[in-house]
Amino acid sequence: MLNGDQWTQLLQSFIDEARDLTQQAEQYLLLLDQTPDDEDAINALFRVMHTIKGSAGLFSLTPLVNFTHHLENLLMAVRDGEAKLSSALISLMLRCLDEIGSMVELIDVDSGALQVDVAHQNELVSALAKHGVHAAPIESQGLQASESLPRGQLEKVSRSSGDGTWHISLRFHAELLRNGFDPAAFLRYLARLGDINQLQVVDEALPSLVEMDPERCYLGLEIDLYSAASKTEIEDVFEFIHDFCTLRILPPDSVVNDYIQLIHELPENEERIGQILVASGLLTELELATGLALQQTQTTEPKPPIGTLLIDEGIVPPQAVNAALNKQQAARDKRSHESSQIRVAAHKLDELINLVGELVISAAGAQLRARSHGDEGCIESTQTVNQHVEQIREAALKLRMIEIGDTFSRFHRVVRDVSQQLGKEIRLEIRGAETELDKSVIDKLADPLTHLVRNAIDHGIESGEERQLAGKSREGLLRLNAYHESGMIVIEVGDDGAGLNTAKIREKAIARGLIDAQANLDEADIHALIFAAGFSTADSVSDLSGRGVGMDVVRSTIDALRGNIEIESRLGHGSTFRVRLPLTLAIIDGFLVSLGDENFVIPLDMVTECIEQDDAQLDGTYGYLNLRGKPLPCLSLAAHFCLPPSSSKRRNIVVVNHGRQQIGLIVDHLHGELQTVIKPLAPLFQHLQGIGGSTILGTGQVALILDIPSLFRDLQNHVEASAAESRMGQQRQDTSGKHGEISV
Repeated sequence: MLNGDQWTQLLQSFIDEARDLTQQAEQYLLLLDQTPDDEDAINALFRVMHTIKGSAGLFSLTPLVNFTHHLENLLMAVRDGEAKLSSALISLMLRCLDEIGSMVELIDVDSGALQVDVAHQNELVSALAKHGVHAAPIESQGLQASESLPRGQLEKVSRSSGDGTWHISLRFHAELLRNGFDPAAFLRYLARLGDINQLQVVDEALPSLVEMDPERCYLGLEIDLYSAASKTEIEDVFEFIHDFCTLRILPPDSVVNDYIQLIHELPENEERIGQILVASGLLTELELATGLALQQTQTTEPKPPIGTLLIDEGIVPPQAVNAALNKQQAARDKRSHESSQIRVAAHKLDELINLVGELVISAAGAQLRARSHGDEGCIESTQTVNQHVEQIREAALKLRMIEIGDTFSRFHRVVRDVSQQLGKEIRLEIRGAETELDKSVIDKLADPLTHLVRNAIDHGIESGEERQLAGKSREGLLRLNAYHESGMIVIEVGDDGAGLNTAKIREKAIARGLIDAQANLDEADIHALIFAAGFSTADSVSDLSGRGVGMDVVRSTIDALRGNIEIESRLGHGSTFRVRLPLTLAIIDGFLVSLGDENFVIPLDMVTECIEQDDAQLDGTYGYLNLRGKPLPCLSLAAHFCLPPSSSKRRNIVVVNHGRQQIGLIVDHLHGELQTVIKPLAPLFQHLQGIGGSTILGTGQVALILDIPSLFRDLQNHVEASAAESRMGQQRQDTSGKHGEISV
């Protein structure tokens, strides 16, 4: 009997699995939208639906079982050729899949009772009925623990070869018991179809008592069933454990070739020849024991192989022994090349990363102390330790790296739905799916990428008629690409559409007061205006766009990830949005500076250069510096953070970049590069503008990590406010001058 915690854990496992399965089902449906006759995809989709239904039945989630059963019936009709997949039917199935996903999320919120939108489900079921799926009610098919098969029937061992004897080879997966299944229950159901003439337990995978896990299943079964049932009826007995076992069924009067085929299909476990033949049903345990006893009586050395003796005695045909030998060799080859993988909870990886981060800090502190004492031997030792720590850091970070392909593949559904809604023909092309990125970064990229993709479909790619008039193909192209560059990851969302209309963007920006009509902006500056909150070039508001919400969220999210976004566009040829992000958010390569006794860390990838000046033309917090003939906006960090000003007449200026812009940060001292761990700010300090986190230096001092995008916005707001004040002052002077002329 499971206790409360065990039941909750088991239910959570079902929820996690159901989420993964619904994503898999969506990918199969999108694949079938392109190739509706793909039998492998149809069968795989059927298995996914079957697994969801069977697992839901274990928890008595009757609404989920019943609804999924309708989809399963449809797929069975498709598989049997009674129904034909079409784009409209796949769209309906995707809606049904969304409903299944919604029910799974409801279960996660409240597992006590599954309250569903009955009207919506009836609407979907009625739509399925139009495609030939009957919507008859179905009872929950969850399995309960039941009494074992009568012992007398389990002990029948008389081998039958008469008409109507089916041979069933069953290998349970190790996780069978943990998923709530009882092997004996299936034997009871099987016995209803006929007589079990032979049942042989296969225990070659049984470990020693010390190594045995009571929650794992190590057994298999070889069954001879005398029955008039069909193969489908026998398979239905095991339908709920289809994904937790390997099942092979041989019909009555099977020839030797059928048994040989069964040998080929057996799991590739490294077994002895005799065990393989027993597993295939060609040999009984008694016959194997007789053969082994005969082998021991042989006087020749080495003793003849068991396969040779079985052939000589006429018990097994030669071709079956050869097949068993090939299976044995394949199992050995597989084991020798098999890569071992384990699943680790994300929070455990986070703990490891945090510990590695502390190790980085400690190693840096040890090296700093060694240098301060001038001990060459100690310095050399700490350098060696630092090298090993760096290797450990890189290895630990790789554990959190996952391929971005899973995220990219989800946009097949977005592209399909949105393009159909807009009546456009669009093809999605994915490149760089194998590019790896920190899981925490990927999790936060979903919303920004969705906005970019939807905007490309809605605003970027023209309708089929417009494309033909422009000399293009009716089908538009949307590209998703990812690659590594200079220690960063670059993600591109591109299209071959109309491109950005700079004249229209400028006109809208002037109308909204974002820029002055006389402002001299280059193309890149105009493109950047689309990230302003509330900005939109759409002439009308739709369900997809036109409200000016989305692109500002994209920029703020990417800024929070310490990244930047660039736009490359050519009118009439398309646009590419290029996002650059750090590989991980856990550890930062920084540049240490100080203001008096306060330490600050600037992300190293944003530092362009450091310069020294006698004085900058500052008015309080802000000012400008002539940098090689160009004005460089400068920000005094001391004034910005209300720290005491430096008494030194010389100032150090760190030039940082964000996107295509540069500013200078005025500091007191430069300390150089360092690698450190990012610590989140406590809730009390999260409102601080210009601070993105904190860290502990090797000396034990606390340093604040600067939020460069926030400082850029602060300086930009100051520049815009100054420009507005200047314009108002000029207007007052003009008005004053006119009044003076009138009075004269």
